[in-house]
Amino acid sequence: MPSKTLDEAIAKAHQLPEEDQEHLGRELNDYIDHLRALRSDIRAGIRSLDAGLGRSLNIEDVIARAHATHAGA
Repeated sequence: MPSKTLDEAIAKAHQLPEEDQEHLGRELNDYIDHLRALRSDIRAGIRSLDAGLGRSLNIEDVIARAHATHAGA
């Protein structure tokens, strides 16, 4: 059963022009797909850690890689 908040958002969306509804629908579908993939990745990571496959990280390296990856963003 949808939440009250989702029901309210859907009711508002139905009042919009069809083009806007289509746009919202595409964005919502993309968000849901991304959320499902993220949750799947998290479950896989937890299974990996539970299996003892984790390793130590150097936080400075993690930050440097993040900065390099997102420098042009």
